[in-house]
Amino acid sequence: KHEHFKVIFRSIFFFFKQYQGLAGRSTNEVLQLYSAHGQHQKLQRSSVVTQLHGAIKKRLKQDLKSLRSFALELSKDFQHHSKTCLYQVLTAVQRIQLQNEAMRIFQIKAFDLEQSLQEVTERYEKEKQKRRALHNSLIELRGNIRVHCRIRPLLPFDTAAGHLVSQDRQRSFSEEVAYAADDETVLVKCSRSGHASINKTFQFERVYNASESQDTVFADVAPLLTSLLDGYNVCIMAYGQTGSGKTYTMLGPQLEENFAFFTEDESELGIIPRATQEVFRLISEKPPGSHWVEVSVVEVYNNDIFDLLAKDSCGKVFSVKRDVVTTREGKSDVPLLTHETVENASEFLHLVNKGLQLRVRHPTLVHAHSSRSHLVVTLTITTIVSGDNFGTSWEDEQTSQRLNKEVSCTFLQKVRENKSTSSSRASSPAQLEATEKLKQVKTRLQLVDLAGSECVGMSGVTGAALRETSFINRSLSALADVLGAIAEQRSHVPYRNSKLTHLLQDSIGGDAKLLVMLCISPDQKYLTESMQSLGFGTRARQVQRGQIKKKDFPVQSKAK
Repeated sequence: KHEHFKVIFRSIFFFFKQYQGLAGRSTNEVLQLYSAHGQHQKLQRSSVVTQLHGAIKKRLKQDLKSLRSFALELSKDFQHHSKTCLYQVLTAVQRIQLQNEAMRIFQIKAFDLEQSLQEVTERYEKEKQKRRALHNSLIELRGNIRVHCRIRPLLPFDTAAGHLVSQDRQRSFSEEVAYAADDETVLVKCSRSGHASINKTFQFERVYNASESQDTVFADVAPLLTSLLDGYNVCIMAYGQTGSGKTYTMLGPQLEENFAFFTEDESELGIIPRATQEVFRLISEKPPGSHWVEVSVVEVYNNDIFDLLAKDSCGKVFSVKRDVVTTREGKSDVPLLTHETVENASEFLHLVNKGLQLRVRHPTLVHAHSSRSHLVVTLTITTIVSGDNFGTSWEDEQTSQRLNKEVSCTFLQKVRENKSTSSSRASSPAQLEATEKLKQVKTRLQLVDLAGSECVGMSGVTGAALRETSFINRSLSALADVLGAIAEQRSHVPYRNSKLTHLLQDSIGGDAKLLVMLCISPDQKYLTESMQSLGFGTRARQVQRGQIKKKDFPVQSKAK
């Protein structure tokens, strides 16, 4: 058994050796086959790459040839376009040079024309000033009434006023029909349904458009105040319909709670406060104590005159009815009228504000704070001059002026305190003699804010307000009648038909330089009232009262 196992084992080992040999040979053969296969694949790949390389190279040559031909064509096109553009640029540069040259010539011509226009404008302004000065001189010689016209801007209450009118009609009414064509002409577009529009013009000494300020308006009024201290009486009155801007022009904006005008914004101040400031400024340039100012404030309400500065026993200001009379000299006077002495513009404005709080007002459909009375504010300026100064020589006049300065304060104090000679303090004989030689010269500045004329149908007033409207319209009609009588040089002028005309008799009748400030609304709905105001102003301009009389002042020597 042992031997038998050896034989079997040897056989198995022999077979295993043979198998290992066969396996080794097979592995070698497989490796050889795999190596041969790899070389074969490499050969195949190298041939494909060669083919692809050849194809790509051939295609690249074709594309390069095409690109080269395209580049040549593009270069030719670029050269052509560049030449064209260069030509256009050169042409444009030439045109610009020609235009610049033409512009330079045009600028030279424009500069010459501008200079010519400036020269013509300067000559025009000079001629205009000369013409206006000659016109004013002619007015002075004839005694004509100066008439200025102010057109207010459209205001919010213009569209709200007259709410009884239908909305369609109201929209058609809210249209501007009155314009300032220039600084002397008012243009009014008058149109009716079914008729062609007609333009009417009115000429005045000065016309203010809606954008012109209170400063501009007063600048044309200020020269009259110089005449006041030169010995002339002056009267400035505002005329127009309700809500046309009379009170704003004369006083400025007012506070709704007490109707007093406020002075915080000086640019909005009206003629009355500005005139007072100017008067006191002019007085400050005179010798101290040579002038003093008194103020009175009255209203004409329902054809009655009321003193708005009267005081009760407690010193409280209240309204007192007064009357107007004609003196022996033919002048109008209001007996017992309160005259308050004021030292400066602030005191004056304080008194006027007190009086304004007593002025009668009543709301209407046209204006919420309509003035129902005519307001007359009077500044009486008393100038002290020496009786020896009339027609004296220059040396005597210098001595008299020195004497005035020495005794004028004493004289003023005696007048203001209203004391008799016996009760006054003892003065030196020289002062008493000089005081007797002094003379008072009084001039008056009347500032009038007339109540507005109004149409009853549009204002919607009834009862007491309707009665007020009737008196207002009648007094304004009486004013127009007085001006008509003066213009026609009638023997009788109906001053006494109204307390208003009776009160203003001296100013209207030729004793004062009179300026009427017409105030009109530009709105279509007030066209009738505006035309009436413009007609009144036109008639007022035609009044010739003769040369205004000057108060007797000392004769000034030519040597001065």
